[in-house]
Amino acid sequence: MAKSGHKDISRIDQPLKRTHGWYVRVRFGGNTQSKFFSDEVCGGRGSALERAIRYRNQTENELGKPRTDQVVVVNNNRSNTGVIGVQRRVKKSSGKDGQVLTSDVFEVTWQAGREIKGKTSVSIKKYGEAEAFRRACAIRRKKEQQMYGSAVAGKWADTLSKLVAA
Repeated sequence: MAKSGHKDISRIDQPLKRTHGWYVRVRFGGNTQSKFFSDEVCGGRGSALERAIRYRNQTENELGKPRTDQVVVVNNNRSNTGVIGVQRRVKKSSGKDGQVLTSDVFEVTWQAGREIKGKTSVSIKKYGEAEAFRRACAIRRKKEQQMYGSAVAGKWADTLSKLVAA
């Protein structure tokens, strides 16, 4: 978190250049929006910070970014499904006789804060490929709503339509 106490808002004080104010930079989904709020133009340090906060909140809303102080990940090249927090995996477990059993699943992961991590899986054998993926994405969206207050716009619908068509 920035020294301002507000995510994506930084204080800039450069006495030699007579520059004092708050710098806002919002990044989401490959887009970056930034703006500087001068203390002098805005009528003081406090009012410049208020305007910077309003701008940040408005910009996040326009970009579709949830208002949270947590890091929000929307693109991840390591995802094999194209949906953040949903992976297709082979789950291994041991049977009663010690034999290793495997099952195909969609694994859903989430992190609510620094310490709280969660993971669950949806069986492909039980529900079928498309339905298991749909259920996994629904779980992920529900967890995003709990973490961020709203679901993060993602590519799950595109991926689901490709699965159904295949």
